[in-house]
Amino acid sequence: MEKREWLLRRNCSLTPAQTGLAFGVLCLLPLALGCVFVWLGYWVVLMFALAETAAAAAVFLHYARHAADYEHVVLTAGCLLVERVSGGEVDQTCFEPCWTRVAVPPRSGALIALESRGRRVEIGCYAMDAQRQAFARELRLALNQNR
Repeated sequence: MEKREWLLRRNCSLTPAQTGLAFGVLCLLPLALGCVFVWLGYWVVLMFALAETAAAAAVFLHYARHAADYEHVVLTAGCLLVERVSGGEVDQTCFEPCWTRVAVPPRSGALIALESRGRRVEIGCYAMDAQRQAFARELRLALNQNR
């Protein structure tokens, strides 16, 4: 049996580098205006500009940290490997293909459950409902062909 692979990625419009650039551009105007008001003697405006910049930094940092998240599923003759990466943390689970059951999502928004010998992993959080249903059918078919 040949190796089968599926890659489910987060749909992000900005890379981490582009996010940093957008953050810099977004914070430039409030900080510049804050500096102008400091020059005029109104220190409080700069404090609000710094608070706004700090809040934007927290949001952009979270976005950049999770922009490269993905789920990678690899099926070989002896192993169904599920690799999930979230925020730089890698979680790998290996199932025996002949004992693995694919639970198709019963309702909209539900994830695909892979179950084998008391272990359960839910995948498909980066796919739309139709893609998730198609992936579950394709994975189930590939597992049945592997048996």
